[in-house]
Amino acid sequence: MALAEEYSIIGIDPGTSVLGYGVIGVKNKTMYLISAGVLKLDKIEGHPEKLKRILEKIFLLIDEHQPREMAIEEPFFGKNAQSMLKLGRAQGVVMAAALTRNVPITEYSPKKVKMAVTGNGNASKEQVAAMVQQILKFKEMPTYLDATDALGVAVCHHLQFKTGQTSVSKSYGSWGSFVSQNPNRIKKGGE
Repeated sequence: MALAEEYSIIGIDPGTSVLGYGVIGVKNKTMYLISAGVLKLDKIEGHPEKLKRILEKIFLLIDEHQPREMAIEEPFFGKNAQSMLKLGRAQGVVMAAALTRNVPITEYSPKKVKMAVTGNGNASKEQVAAMVQQILKFKEMPTYLDATDALGVAVCHHLQFKTGQTSVSKSYGSWGSFVSQNPNRIKKGGE
């Protein structure tokens, strides 16, 4: 009799005021909730200190849950360039933490996550939260929708690999693969 395969996936909804995280377990292709929550950063002074806290939290999550993979929501493009820059830095810190711990990363657009979880790419955060709650069968809804968004990213990741639909997302297993897939995001000496 073969042993059941069991592993965990961390989902991250990056943010500089509130970062959502969700950890799901998968056993015999069935998903279940392990942990979900938020890292509140809005009262922390200075962007570098926020990035340090994000790095520490991601290392703690990885070390505690030993995930097979990390799924992260891609930032949406907003009108405020300064906010986008800060969000991109937060996402970069999350990715660096995962890659430092040799955890492969896959990025998903918000629309793809919503489509995978609810069947509607324009679903609201509340609709995503309700479907994630139904899929993972937990009773108490987290206070912040950032946590259920992160769970949605992890669920989306599992569903994509379960159905073999990985071509739309971006996956990185190392710094080398990140650099080779993103040459326009890398500055060469002195630029």
